[in-house]
Amino acid sequence: MGGRVEYEPASAKELLVELKDTAELLVDLSFSAVLHGSDDVAEEVLRLEERMDVLQLRARMTLLMAARSPEDAESLAPVLGVVAATEKMSDAAGDIAKVVREDVGLPDAMRAALPEAAESLVRAELAADSKYADRTLGDVDLETATGVRVIAIRREGHGEGGAGTSSDWLPNPDRETTLRAGDVLLLRGPETGVAAVFETATGVAYDRPAAAEPDVEDLGRAVDSVVLMKNMSELAVDLAYGAVLFDDDGLAAEVVELEAEVDALKSRFEAWTLRAAADVPDPVSLRGLVHIATATEVISDAAVEISEGVLRGLDTHIVVQEAVEASDEVVVRVPVEADSVLAGTTLGDERVKTQTGMRVVAVRRGDSPDEAEAWVVEPGPETAVRPGDVLLAKGTRSGAEKLRALAA
Repeated sequence: MGGRVEYEPASAKELLVELKDTAELLVDLSFSAVLHGSDDVAEEVLRLEERMDVLQLRARMTLLMAARSPEDAESLAPVLGVVAATEKMSDAAGDIAKVVREDVGLPDAMRAALPEAAESLVRAELAADSKYADRTLGDVDLETATGVRVIAIRREGHGEGGAGTSSDWLPNPDRETTLRAGDVLLLRGPETGVAAVFETATGVAYDRPAAAEPDVEDLGRAVDSVVLMKNMSELAVDLAYGAVLFDDDGLAAEVVELEAEVDALKSRFEAWTLRAAADVPDPVSLRGLVHIATATEVISDAAVEISEGVLRGLDTHIVVQEAVEASDEVVVRVPVEADSVLAGTTLGDERVKTQTGMRVVAVRRGDSPDEAEAWVVEPGPETAVRPGDVLLAKGTRSGAEKLRALAA
């Protein structure tokens, strides 16, 4: 546990943006730790959770100091709700990571749930003699050369007050960020690219853990349910912060729909797990799976809490408006009109990402009578786009306008 956290003047805008970035990173890393069976990534989640505890306290102190009238209190209440919900999310992500770190019990079939095209996420400590050391990310240009992104950096011992200060974590390093020997890099990208970058960064060969196929059919279904819960919860978090930062009641409504889907999936998961328990040699080995499903449901519930102020029609406080101005990324929902360029094509046909710079993170089917097919989470180039669909996408403001034009 960290030491005493005292109030110090800070920008509420910067704290809110950092809370958002850190929470999204926590959820991402915790699920990656499970799916990739990585103790190293799980350890980084627990370190980042400690950082989040400090951020939450500082945010509360700053927001309380900002309330000078009943009107301020009314408009700040939803923002404090965002901080409280973020704390729940952070704790849930920590619980997921502990399943890996503490060997609570997890079936090997979790590895088999990774699709062939899934990106890998690994932790790499930068060696002093690596060719990346003392160079900027722009100079190294990893993503262009290898397809690998540095999604976060942990820099030990460079914060103003030691561990837990804001300088220790760089959740969104940019092209100007210099890589230093001893930095812990969190790398995401295709398997071959990650292996090459890991070896160049560390000087150590990359060892990919082998996947195991589920030998119990009901267990495979239970694992599939958890993975879909994971995808929907991560999407709900993205949309919830987008709803708050951009005061978008359409995005907030999508969060509620996703939370209902996660609840339904949790019920199915429980049924499959109970049936699988009768057939696996050691039912206790399913305990970790149950922990993950429970924590995942907490994350989706927290996403609804984050967007509650928008759902209730409360005015956005000035600190949130300032955070909007500081945010480079937007999350948008774009309905597909019947006579649009996109209708009746695929995301790949129209090269949506190339043309607009927007990444479509989900498609909600407007005409699907089947609840199980109502959402396409993590769509690919082959995903069909139909009239009446709603595209949920992340990217720049200018890219969002281009996507709207394609769908109009």
